[in-house]
Amino acid sequence: MPSSDLANLEFTRDEMRELSTATVARVIDHIVSLPAQPSCGDVRAEDLCRSLREPAPDAPAEMSGLLDRLFDEWIPRSFNAPGPGYLAFIPGGGLFPAALADFISDTTNRYTGVWQAAPALVQLEANALDWLRDWMEFPPTTRGLFTTGGSMANFNAILCARERCLGRDVRPGVMYTSTQAHHSIAKSAKLAGVFSDRVRNVSVDREFRMRLDELAAAVDADRRAGLKPFLVVSSAGTTNTGAVDPLNEIADFCARERLWHHVDGAYGAFFHAVPRLRPLLAGLPRADSLTLDPHKGLFLPYGTGALLVRDGAALRAAHDVPHAGYLPDVPADDAFYDPSLHGPDLSRGFPGLRVWLSVKLFGAAKLRAAIAEKRDLAVDAAARIARVPGIVMDAPPQLSLFAFHLTWPGATLDDENAATRTLLDRVTARGRVMLTGCTVDGRFLGRVCIVSFRTRQDRMDNCVDDVAAEAAEILAVSSAGTSGR
Repeated sequence: MPSSDLANLEFTRDEMRELSTATVARVIDHIVSLPAQPSCGDVRAEDLCRSLREPAPDAPAEMSGLLDRLFDEWIPRSFNAPGPGYLAFIPGGGLFPAALADFISDTTNRYTGVWQAAPALVQLEANALDWLRDWMEFPPTTRGLFTTGGSMANFNAILCARERCLGRDVRPGVMYTSTQAHHSIAKSAKLAGVFSDRVRNVSVDREFRMRLDELAAAVDADRRAGLKPFLVVSSAGTTNTGAVDPLNEIADFCARERLWHHVDGAYGAFFHAVPRLRPLLAGLPRADSLTLDPHKGLFLPYGTGALLVRDGAALRAAHDVPHAGYLPDVPADDAFYDPSLHGPDLSRGFPGLRVWLSVKLFGAAKLRAAIAEKRDLAVDAAARIARVPGIVMDAPPQLSLFAFHLTWPGATLDDENAATRTLLDRVTARGRVMLTGCTVDGRFLGRVCIVSFRTRQDRMDNCVDDVAAEAAEILAVSSAGTSGR
């Protein structure tokens, strides 16, 4: 640690080299060991967390001791989200080039809030947004924004639609989404001034997709009541079951009814980057705005979201305020992207570098191949798990997520829910894969979501084998118990 004087916070060249070498060595060892690590660490950590509470230390600590505790004690007590067996929730793999990008961004510490402060760096971010635009087949008029995740992208999309469609008269505005929409939609609506009594949850069909007839009826009823429908939020891959709403039909409806159509593609939109998979997301390029999560479908670290808006002027107008006298003048040429004109942040990191460097180092073809592989793995695993005795496949994979439950003759819904929960717990306890579930209309479903770039065929074979083995043991006990009632 620096020792020349108390106020000096600079490290010497040798000190920086020593700290970085030690840190990178631990990181690489951690990454290499991921396949052997349990898919879920011991997260029953209340006593541990209490023991970690401490005041800020006056004296410096040694880096070696901190690294030991981080990697040996604290990091293992968590979901192993970057591991190949993490099939829970929606995985985020964490490409290594993105970590290098963050290191470069944090150490060079350039300000990218406005174009003039770092024009070349902001242009790299604009390039990365344009790549997303092209993969989604959005038009050249599109502008976008990197966010911390899908929640902030959804918030900015709802804000943009509200500004464009309602102006200052917000209270009569009504928005529509499905009962399976991500919970961030309701929260984002509230933050954007559209309160819960103006958010309609449209029912879904047997494939968990938004029903067009129910949507049309809800819009008609609100107009008859003197309200102003303005926005439909559809899903390109729901979190519960991976359902893709009928995007083309919803786009037709919104065009006919003059409604803004936002697609929440946080989980599933990146499958559209693969040409042969685009029919699964037919109609996605027709959206007025689109949420993307590169930290899901593009395998980047958590904290990497994005928003695309077809009419870039609408996104800019939503964030238009009188110019601050201390800021540089805005670019005279609209051809140059300025983040501060398209989002709420002035102080910000350099999130686009994560995307830019990863795409440059891998190339788009390799990333597309990895995305396509996840879909293929899901289709194969779902077909094999569906053949396991007692398994009912409630939601076959529309993309790379499928949902199921366990049953047997004479089982009640409560029996099935309890058995399915037990199945997931026991599979996860084996350590090779981690599964989580969800509740839809009172039924608890097991879920398998394949998005991590580290999840390959061998790990999916483990998943199928573990589900089959544990299901057989549970059925042997449960069936006997039911027959004895």
